[in-house]
Amino acid sequence: MKMILVPLMLCLSSLLMAFAWLGHIRFRNRGFLFALLVSWAIVLPEYILNVLAIRYGHGVYTGGEMAAFNLGTGVFFVALVSRLFLKESMNVYQLFGFFVMTWGITLVVY
Repeated sequence: MKMILVPLMLCLSSLLMAFAWLGHIRFRNRGFLFALLVSWAIVLPEYILNVLAIRYGHGVYTGGEMAAFNLGTGVFFVALVSRLFLKESMNVYQLFGFFVMTWGITLVVY
């Protein structure tokens, strides 16, 4: 059960973090204080979920495996949020880079 739940928790954590990092850019007219408050409102549950996943998953996964998964999914979700939520473009080099990172995570975790 942990082998499935921990990666799902880390994915959700990465998705929340991507929105905390980039989501406020879509609402630039709302001001810095708005961006700061919304970002921190997203980051607190994200951090709780991340720490919970890592503590729960240690023993099934090593710290390095979970860190690799967390970093890789973080980059993936940043790309997804920037592309789908912010409507930014992606070129073939970026897509290839995401493929290489995914392959790297696979090598570290398995």
